[in-house]
Amino acid sequence: MTDRISMTACVFDAYGTLFDSRGAVERRAADLVGQAAVLSSRWRDTQLKYTWLRSLQGIYENFERVTADALDFTFDSLGIRNARLRHELLELYQTVPAFSDVLPMLEQLQRSKIPCLILSNGTQSMLRSATKAAGLDPFIDRILSADQVGVYKPSGRVYQLAVDALDVPAEQIVFVSANGWDAYGAAAYGFRAIWCNRTGEVHEHLPGSIPLELRSLQDLHKLLAPR
Repeated sequence: MTDRISMTACVFDAYGTLFDSRGAVERRAADLVGQAAVLSSRWRDTQLKYTWLRSLQGIYENFERVTADALDFTFDSLGIRNARLRHELLELYQTVPAFSDVLPMLEQLQRSKIPCLILSNGTQSMLRSATKAAGLDPFIDRILSADQVGVYKPSGRVYQLAVDALDVPAEQIVFVSANGWDAYGAAAYGFRAIWCNRTGEVHEHLPGSIPLELRSLQDLHKLLAPR
């Protein structure tokens, strides 16, 4: 059995980790006959690509704008012209659902008196809307947004937000992400990174070492111990 990790707090990525970013499209699948799956995947891929490109360009726009731009590109690429659907998808993205393993896991961490934070590319308003809609508010101690520093993960300036908020060294923080690139970025920064590899993706060839890999968050609480 893996030794439990002694840590000061557990910091979570949001989209793909706590929240199912496919949820907005799934709620409008009836309007996207034959295109829902590709739209969902392409929208997410483009959204991430735009965060990285904007970070490299030094031309920042917040995650709401990036999400809208990525959707517009995806609509264009698929030949979709539907202003009503565009508006509905962007509205629904504000309240994408939590994965089924998230709430029970957070309840267990709260019982263990382990502080839980969110550190995400999303804006404060997006993240607060999602946590409230999913009923996660009572279990999240603080929400940190890349918008505070005007650059996106995996920039170290974003990960530093958690270090500053908790006032502890990076190695005392467990960072959990379902995005492999994010988990590796956090590990390279110095966090104790856990990759929740929900879909069985292959490992990235990037700096950083992932000490633990899970397929769900169900048993996360069994691996952590408050410092």
